[in-house]
Amino acid sequence: MSNPVSVAFIDDHPILLEGLVSLYSGKPDLNIVGQGENAVDALKIVSDLDPDVVVVDLSMPGDAIAAIEILAHDYPRTRILVFTATSSIETAIHVLNLGVAGYVLKGCTAFDLHQAIKTVHAGGTFITPGFATKVIMSMKSAELRHKTERVTRLSTREEQIIRHLMRGSTNREIATSLDISEKTVKHYMTVLMQKLDARNRVEVVLAAQKLNMLSGPATGNGLQANLN
Repeated sequence: MSNPVSVAFIDDHPILLEGLVSLYSGKPDLNIVGQGENAVDALKIVSDLDPDVVVVDLSMPGDAIAAIEILAHDYPRTRILVFTATSSIETAIHVLNLGVAGYVLKGCTAFDLHQAIKTVHAGGTFITPGFATKVIMSMKSAELRHKTERVTRLSTREEQIIRHLMRGSTNREIATSLDISEKTVKHYMTVLMQKLDARNRVEVVLAAQKLNMLSGPATGNGLQANLN
């Protein structure tokens, strides 16, 4: 039989905390090693006791989000499970991106929280059923928006470089004109080719024109992109 999962609970509601400890102390596959009531306690308990899983609330005293970020970065072995009444999708996505392994809403069953602890300890991710669908859909929508914005938006510097390409300027000429290094120009060229799915300088200009990505009137006498 495998060793029980060592767990610490952090919650600022004494009755709830006492109930969690009492309830799960009777589980043979769990070992409650610590309990606390604020963000500072969470950091100290994980640092001192090295639990397999730490179950934390988001509304406890102190900066819970900052504590989670520190725990995820400095103590990667300990899996973080958020147990909260906060049903904000944005908050859930934010802490998941910080490295939280599970997000369980208060009001769930004792069985769900038990399963969540075991799931995150095994390396998985657990989000309260029902709420999970909303979180996943929101994350997919955000990812799609991010990809679209990344593809269809040019920075001011990228526009400047494309305009120079339209005049047939070399990297050295662009660097001199914009007061940047040739290495920086080459970096921008790489970014532009990736962003516009282009293979060379001419295709960068053509793609930008096709997508109408340049703001304001173009200067110069049309496309004269230098291939060097």
